[in-house]
Amino acid sequence: MLELIECPRDAMQGIKKFIPTEKKIEYINLLIEAGFHTIDFGSFVNPKAVPQMADTVEVLKGLKLNDKTKLLAIIANRRGAEDAAQFDEISYLGYPFSVSEEFQKRNTNATLEESLTRVGEIKTIADKANKNFVVYLSMAFGNPYGEEWNPDNVIRWAERLHREFGIETLALSDTIGTSSRGSIDRLFNALIPELPDVNFGAHLHTTPDTWREKVDAAYQAGCRRFDGALKGYGGCPMAKDDLTGNMPMEKMLAYFDERKVETGVDQEKVNQALVKSGDVFPL
Repeated sequence: MLELIECPRDAMQGIKKFIPTEKKIEYINLLIEAGFHTIDFGSFVNPKAVPQMADTVEVLKGLKLNDKTKLLAIIANRRGAEDAAQFDEISYLGYPFSVSEEFQKRNTNATLEESLTRVGEIKTIADKANKNFVVYLSMAFGNPYGEEWNPDNVIRWAERLHREFGIETLALSDTIGTSSRGSIDRLFNALIPELPDVNFGAHLHTTPDTWREKVDAAYQAGCRRFDGALKGYGGCPMAKDDLTGNMPMEKMLAYFDERKVETGVDQEKVNQALVKSGDVFPL
């Protein structure tokens, strides 16, 4: 079963000018009506770190939920997990775990060992609150800090997170847009057979001319969980190429439609959201 995760939170969080709460609510409600498997709608992090997400609770109160679409909130530590877990409307807690020590410090102000401790704490909170826990393996396809990187290291971390902490959903994240058909193919083809009980996702960033080969590589390797954002908004504040952004959701939908893969998504509502996005995101 294909799982498409639309990520307005990722699309919005790097925008400096504050997007009015009502605009966020209207936009995300359209995405909910479209029938995506999950909406990555907001984050429970320090508002000083991500000012755009300071109104996450207010946005949540305005959302019109249904039985089809689930909500995912990003958290960065135990406190964020405790805050998010209080809301019955939230089904998924998402935590960015980096295979890069430097990026982990920059992103969540923690070393890798401290981050592992947080994974255990958040897993306990999620289990107690009956929430699903998604761990994003950041920097899964490259490292801009001069640290050693190789696919085998990513595989080792995935194995450890599953076997030591019981993580059942792992999203390989192309944080800086360096993934290629070859690297995507290698990682997913190595991990999916090795850890059959894990639901592996693809959180890929891309330039306009490489999106198809990336989606195709992940799908052909057995991935059935894909993150994206309409029009490719957001994604890569550290990417060297300004054209790099989130995987465009409308293009992924077209890819799966071409292959007659059922997405469960209402294209008419997606089209409405595409129009609405022009009012939400600055040019």
